[in-house]
Amino acid sequence: MEEQKLIAACKRQDRQAQQMLYEQFSPSMFGLLRRYMKTREDAEDVLVEAFFKVLTNIDQYRGKGSFGGWIRRIVINEALMALRKKHNFNLTLEIQEFDVPAAPKIEDRLAATDIKKVLQQLPTGYRTVFNLYVIEGYKHREIADLLGISINTSKSQLILAKKRMQQLLTDQSYPDARVIEKQ
Repeated sequence: MEEQKLIAACKRQDRQAQQMLYEQFSPSMFGLLRRYMKTREDAEDVLVEAFFKVLTNIDQYRGKGSFGGWIRRIVINEALMALRKKHNFNLTLEIQEFDVPAAPKIEDRLAATDIKKVLQQLPTGYRTVFNLYVIEGYKHREIADLLGISINTSKSQLILAKKRMQQLLTDQSYPDARVIEKQ
């Protein structure tokens, strides 16, 4: 079914169209949630909540921008709300001064599967900021607003996440980790 027709049917609360929408978008949104949530079960819970919100608020989609992007924004916001309920992002270490090597970035050298494995091992704050900044492309100011933290906390969480990822990769004898470590 064409996307506009699917949206129109969902706005009329057509159950079959709602099922089609869920089947079309849930696999990619579940993959997105697995980067944010520690467990599969948490990701599934957030996915259900997010799609409930999508379907109950579908009248708010005005056709500006991609529909998938609109759904993605809702899913990310639901993930962040779930994380805020479980974790206090303000209880993080702030680094006032830090030295970041200019090149190359660790995320540039990793395969997607490696990033996913290592992300699951990071503390929630590190993982969340890393996802928002590196993968989703948010700025530190936006992350600070979304999570209710300072910009410096966002920056320090990203630096600490990268250092922790580097250490985890080095411990796992990942071939490029030592190259990055020396820089």
